[in-house]
Amino acid sequence: MRRYTGALPLLAVTVAISTAVFSENAAPSSKDEAKTGAIYTVEGDGTQVDAQTLAGWKTWRALACERCHGAEQEGMVGPSLIASMKVLSKEDFHSTIMNGRIEKGMPPFNGSAMMQKNWEGLYAYLKGRSDGKIKPGRLTEIGK
Repeated sequence: MRRYTGALPLLAVTVAISTAVFSENAAPSSKDEAKTGAIYTVEGDGTQVDAQTLAGWKTWRALACERCHGAEQEGMVGPSLIASMKVLSKEDFHSTIMNGRIEKGMPPFNGSAMMQKNWEGLYAYLKGRSDGKIKPGRLTEIGK
């Protein structure tokens, strides 16, 4: 089967950007998001986060995502998530982590109970890192 790659990368980026812009108006998916409109909450020096975002960070650590994406999400074998999260929609993020991108070396995590439970927290964590609001390194829960 022959693959056409001419305008496909440009189309993919255009769709990703459009989806990211329109997904900001989507219904909130967590209690914090419903109250504040934010998908994560950060306080202090950028290392104190809400419980859902902390669970996402713990998922990042437990599944050793830094092996490919770098300890500070700057990219290594896998792409920089700091850059990717600026254009990746929540739906595309979910699809990618659950189904993987086998052709690019990204394994699927749909068999991980931890990922199924915490994918939105992981999305929030990575979004906060990409936005520059959450600092790299150890995180703690706000108020604890």
